[in-house]
Amino acid sequence: MNDTPRLILHDIPDYHKLDVYIANGGYETYRKAIKMAPDEVTNEVRKSGLRGRGGAAFPTGLKWTFMPKGSDRPKYLAVNGDESEPGSFKDRQIFEHNPHQLIEGILISGYAMGINTAYIYIRGEYHKWINLMQKAIDDAYSRGFVGPKMNDTFGNNYYLDIYIHKGAGAYICGEETSLMTSIEGDRGYPRYKPPFPAQRGLWDMPTTVNNVETITTVTPILNMGGDNFAKIGAPGHPGTLLFGVSGHVNKPGVYELPTGTLLTDIIYNYCGGVKNNKKIKAVIPGGSSMPPLRGDEIEGVKMDEESLKVLGTHIGTGGIIVMDEDTDLVKATLRIAHFYHHESCGQCTPCREGCGWMENVLHRIETGDATSKDLDLLVSIANNIEGNTICALGDAAAWPVRGFVTKFRDEFEKAVKEKRTFISPNIVHGKRSSANTLLQAS
Repeated sequence: MNDTPRLILHDIPDYHKLDVYIANGGYETYRKAIKMAPDEVTNEVRKSGLRGRGGAAFPTGLKWTFMPKGSDRPKYLAVNGDESEPGSFKDRQIFEHNPHQLIEGILISGYAMGINTAYIYIRGEYHKWINLMQKAIDDAYSRGFVGPKMNDTFGNNYYLDIYIHKGAGAYICGEETSLMTSIEGDRGYPRYKPPFPAQRGLWDMPTTVNNVETITTVTPILNMGGDNFAKIGAPGHPGTLLFGVSGHVNKPGVYELPTGTLLTDIIYNYCGGVKNNKKIKAVIPGGSSMPPLRGDEIEGVKMDEESLKVLGTHIGTGGIIVMDEDTDLVKATLRIAHFYHHESCGQCTPCREGCGWMENVLHRIETGDATSKDLDLLVSIANNIEGNTICALGDAAAWPVRGFVTKFRDEFEKAVKEKRTFISPNIVHGKRSSANTLLQAS
């Protein structure tokens, strides 16, 4: 069904082992890179059109150019493996099955930006994958592919050290400035931007933050050439993507496919269709924070950032969540809202208070004690959160709630009643003149 070459999830037994990786050309692309000038490597990535695979889809090569040149100050690369978005589970496939390509991508990226220290930030719940990744790094060190021994192995004067930093289970640390704060040993709070990480990042030094899949993709780009990579998939968002498909499909899993692949092809051809041949009610295209699509609007939808943007949603992390016709969307929305309320760091008032309000209102709807005005209130709260917080967690909380309420208003209307009866906490409150006002507001 798919004749596009696999760039990340190779169908090679034991590819996670260093000897197997070397036997299949491993670390030869880095040798190719160090024969080029650092700016040439960056330009090759820019030509490829590679965009970040962590959610924002920002052009990777352009981000690399922000790193200051000609400075003796330490520079850092932070690789974001804090895969905590509900519905996202792609990066752990790399940790488990292709860790050395990630390491090689780190070496190439570090060389291009003049970086000598890299951190791989992995969520604390990924204990198994932390150990697997650490084993790969230890093997690379022992063979001189990472660290000071690189000078002898590759015959040049550049070397880079790689460290794994284990997170503590906070979703907020997937945001780049919170991630850096966590690495520094402080509570994972987002920082104001500007200054951006390339100016003041880890320990106030220039830092570039890229996603695990993004850095892993750098290796095949240098191997095949940026122009050839740019021909794969959608022109505005080229390459392959790791789509993590979950929900009501027969074959959930991670699929590497070209960008621009039809959403219906992913669901019906690769994932074997919907369980029990039921109809699709909704699809979240890129992890729980992305606005949903209705089942009756997915025909012809292409899975790339530019195509989804036209429909008012985004590719996000490529985490596709399929919901069949029997899904209770009120409960699903409540569950999503509960997650973001729980994970809000509490620094910004709109997010701290608004996420709680949205969960409370949704709970009222779920228990049958809400009115149509509560649906309007939900949308209003979401609108007041979006764009008014330091980081994007507020947007991540607001988008799915507003999306489900507006696109499936009919279903939410069935869960509410015409009016709410005011039950006073005690006799005194019930006799207050404001009691009638509360009744009218309901």
